[in-house]
Amino acid sequence: MISQLFILSSKGDNLIYKDFRGEAGSDVINVFYEKVMALPGDQPPVVMNHGDLHFVHVRQGGLYWVATTTVDSSPFSIIEFLNRLASLVKDYCGALTEKAVQMNFALIYELLDEVVDYGYVQSMSSDVLKNFIQTEAVSPRPFSLFQLSNVGLFGAETQQSKVAPSSAASRPIQSSREQGGKSEIFVDVIERMSVVIGSNGVLMKADVEGEIKVKCYMPNCSEMRIGLNEEFSIGKSQLRGYGAAVRVDEVSFHQAVKLDEFDSSRILRLSPSQGEQTVMQYQLSDVLPSAPPFRLFPTIERDSGGKLLMYLKLRCDLPPKSAAINLCASIPVPKGSVSMSLELSSPDQSAELKLQSRSIEWTIPRFPGGTQLSALFKVEVPGLSPSSLMEVGPMVLNFELPKLTVSGLQVRFLRLSPVQPGPAQRWVRYVTHSDSYILRI
Repeated sequence: MISQLFILSSKGDNLIYKDFRGEAGSDVINVFYEKVMALPGDQPPVVMNHGDLHFVHVRQGGLYWVATTTVDSSPFSIIEFLNRLASLVKDYCGALTEKAVQMNFALIYELLDEVVDYGYVQSMSSDVLKNFIQTEAVSPRPFSLFQLSNVGLFGAETQQSKVAPSSAASRPIQSSREQGGKSEIFVDVIERMSVVIGSNGVLMKADVEGEIKVKCYMPNCSEMRIGLNEEFSIGKSQLRGYGAAVRVDEVSFHQAVKLDEFDSSRILRLSPSQGEQTVMQYQLSDVLPSAPPFRLFPTIERDSGGKLLMYLKLRCDLPPKSAAINLCASIPVPKGSVSMSLELSSPDQSAELKLQSRSIEWTIPRFPGGTQLSALFKVEVPGLSPSSLMEVGPMVLNFELPKLTVSGLQVRFLRLSPVQPGPAQRWVRYVTHSDSYILRI
């Protein structure tokens, strides 16, 4: 049972506030934010107490989604409710940002009136709610000259126009009254990898967690069939097919997925509802189908002037046609470091010594596969001793691999039935993120 619900920005600004039972005052917002700011670190506990009042919150889209309760409710149920509410707001508003919440506050209040009744959660299905929601979403898109690059001579279609922009799926779902709008469906294969590589280059730990997400903007789609790799196998069983093996350890499916064709043909069947839903989740542990995407070759020493010399060579082992983007490497340095000079192998790189976090932040906007980059850092450390060299590292990488999945999972086809009367666009995207990528020095 939920007493109050509110949404705060990262700075503590009150965006949405709803009191369902009148059991506590509106000052709970300040109480919650003061508790968050008083705690060390940027990850406060999910559940906090203030007298007889319990705060349960999640972070989604850079916002605090907070629910309060005065009874001994299950915190896991409230966390699940908050996550589903955030997904519901994203479906109806098109994006999960502070600006989107501010511009669609009336729509969000209407959703809360339908979803929660006197603190008790009701239906959270977008198919059910779209028949009762009257407020239209506001999602302005300012004009950009970059949009003209998709138009060729005399309006002809260009190759770039066949690729959907990253923001194409960030739009609200259609209500039951809307008849127009594009009929589109987006399928995202998203993977997150956790890797630990020893100083000798040996892979010590590897975990991959992936999911297939579907976002549907087709009001008349009764069934969708997603075909995966025929060589896709689960567990240690015998590998299937004749192509490159694609193996995972565990798989879980959405309750709406029909698996009658999965064992024989690796086909997922479902009747998608408007909005976003996770169709399948999978996990791979202890082994990677290919070599890790990055390898580090470090040289750490002390020069004659007493400075710490760090010569780092970072190699990208991705295929030549692939590339990592937004790569940021964090390298801890010894205590007492005061300044740094550097030499980088390319002008698009940048690096900075963060005295507060006692680390070097090395930023690489784009790192093509099959290439190698290097950096020489000269760090001024007063009283540098041989034991101080042991404080260097490990290197932690954050990056994104577009158009690539580490597991090798691919979507063979995406078929809709019945056949849509108008043009129906189908988009498939692959992306891999680094959850934790550690290179020991």
